[in-house]
Amino acid sequence: MEVMIDNRNGTVWDMPVSSVEWKTSRIGKAGSLDAKLILKDPLKHPVNSGDVIAVKDGSSKIFYGYVFESGIKHTSDVTIKAFDQLKYLMYNDTFVIPSSTATVAIKKIATDAKLKIGTFENTSYKVPGIVEDDKKALDVVSKFLDSTLIATNRNYVLFDQYGSLTLKNINNMKIAADDFYIGENSLLFDFDYKKTIDSETFNRIKLVHDNKNSGKREVYIAQDSANIAKWGRLQLFKKVDENMKSSQIKDLLDRLIKFHNREMKTLTLNCLGNWKVRAGSFVLVYIEKLGIKEYFLVDECTHKWNQGIHTMTLEVKVIK
Repeated sequence: MEVMIDNRNGTVWDMPVSSVEWKTSRIGKAGSLDAKLILKDPLKHPVNSGDVIAVKDGSSKIFYGYVFESGIKHTSDVTIKAFDQLKYLMYNDTFVIPSSTATVAIKKIATDAKLKIGTFENTSYKVPGIVEDDKKALDVVSKFLDSTLIATNRNYVLFDQYGSLTLKNINNMKIAADDFYIGENSLLFDFDYKKTIDSETFNRIKLVHDNKNSGKREVYIAQDSANIAKWGRLQLFKKVDENMKSSQIKDLLDRLIKFHNREMKTLTLNCLGNWKVRAGSFVLVYIEKLGIKEYFLVDECTHKWNQGIHTMTLEVKVIK
């Protein structure tokens, strides 16, 4: 494990490290790194807020970010907490963005924040213009990605790829099964499986549209009576943009009911680590005991490296 600290005045330290914890989330959070350094005389190798930290393990480029917190223990161990570039999208502001693709909108937000931009895939779909006051930049980013998902059924993830912001379709983050999979005979040593209708499941969708021409409110409803009888009525209500046409609203209604009218399956996996996996990855999970053999989307990923032993905890869910 190689941990480099750049204090931005021309000095770069190769720091001895005893443990590293790297966390990534698919939505709404910056990637973070917690590291414990072994320094006999920490004052000779000061770690300052804002220092650049880069972490590699062999050929794997793991993390590139900035120190936000550091401390020294009685044992002289130095602890560091750092974040990647997404941390700089946690600010609040007013956002007025005309109708544009998520690609264009997110790139503008990132450019305004002076962030380094890498590969951005074209999301194609034009999201209606937005006006958001006192909102977090990363929440506005999520709104564009959510609108794209609902309208096109294409799921994109924004993440920091070793110092460069990257936007990708999750299908292009799929880890091929012949590379590796996670299962009882491959990496896995513990799991927790859940099926839930508690958060993202809705069997009745109600959309309302304020028609500026007629001055009337139009109501569009889609529901699954069989699932309502089984689960009770779980309604999602949304007010749609006044410029949407009837055909667009009906299409949105159809997509929403297809996406939400199902049980959500989630798994927590504890397994041996592989640096290829991060939030947004698509990994094959094969657990014969549960009858599971399918790709899961990684929502939350925590890698732990301690004295040369690498493990990871993944929170994953089915996307269909």
